[in-house]
Amino acid sequence: MIKRNVLSVILLGLFAVACQDKAKEHENLFAFNTAAFKETYTPDESVTLEIQNTQNKTIDSIIYYVNDAKVASKKGAEKVSLALLDKKLGYQNLKALVYFEGENVETTARIEVISNVVPKLLNYTIVNTFAHDTLAFTEGLEFYRDTLIESTGQKGISHFRKYDYKTGKIFKQVNLENEYFGEGITVINNKIYQLTWQSNVGFIYDANTLKKLKTFPYDKKIEGWGMTHDDKHIYQSDGTEKIWKMDPETQKMVDYINVYTNSNKIKSINELEWIDGKIYGNIWQKDAIAVINPTTGAVEGVLDLSGLRSKVTNKDAEVLNGIAFNPKTKTIFVTGKNWDKLFEIRVK
Repeated sequence: MIKRNVLSVILLGLFAVACQDKAKEHENLFAFNTAAFKETYTPDESVTLEIQNTQNKTIDSIIYYVNDAKVASKKGAEKVSLALLDKKLGYQNLKALVYFEGENVETTARIEVISNVVPKLLNYTIVNTFAHDTLAFTEGLEFYRDTLIESTGQKGISHFRKYDYKTGKIFKQVNLENEYFGEGITVINNKIYQLTWQSNVGFIYDANTLKKLKTFPYDKKIEGWGMTHDDKHIYQSDGTEKIWKMDPETQKMVDYINVYTNSNKIKSINELEWIDGKIYGNIWQKDAIAVINPTTGAVEGVLDLSGLRSKVTNKDAEVLNGIAFNPKTKTIFVTGKNWDKLFEIRVK
């Protein structure tokens, strides 16, 4: 009995090895002709998908997929021309399911689509300069009616407050529990939505009383960075090149964009603000704001604010972060983490 069991184990082991060897052999039969791929593509281009048949197998048909969506089915080894106009900016995951001689095998590759828009360099003038709390590690900044709301980070001292930006008078402040690192905020439908950095939860408050209404889990396993809205959806950054689109009623992600220039992706998108149909986004560790198309993710403009940084005098000042658009004055308020100044600017 023992000998029979040992023999069975040996035979099963040999069968498993044979299967693995066959699978590995199949992996090398077909491949995308990546040598014909460009380093990057733009949405107005097309890419030719062609399968290399290294062992001259008889191919019956090939089904092509982009980001797991079927895009074409061809008899034999016929090439496919794939238009990129309706594809998101960013990486496109390609897959071909090759049917041959009664068997099938998958092969994969990817291409990168960048923006075809050349960003404009925007100019600004300083309208006013106000004092800013140097203890405020600014993560979010937004006007609600005539009042400025600011959220701050760092565990143990995270809070958000309503205050008079002209005098610094605090109308009301909500302190987060010590376990949370506060992040971006936005106000929609008379509710304040607030993110936390790595706790994977957010909070909803009554915008008038600041009473907490709900704690909600993130729909994705991501970090919380910045927030804004377009009166219908919330846009949320996560520290990568992605900006997520959230349904404020369900807190579920319904879509996303990847932020790209005409040369590369822009990572570390931070605080966000919706201004005249565009998303203005801070870029972590950069003294600049990117003006982003909310539909495509293309960077259409860049606002260089390094001139403001030179006017900040306190030694503990960190990165530029905080954008608030005042719809009454049509001006933008900007500051940074632990900055001693809040600037009101007008973009030319």
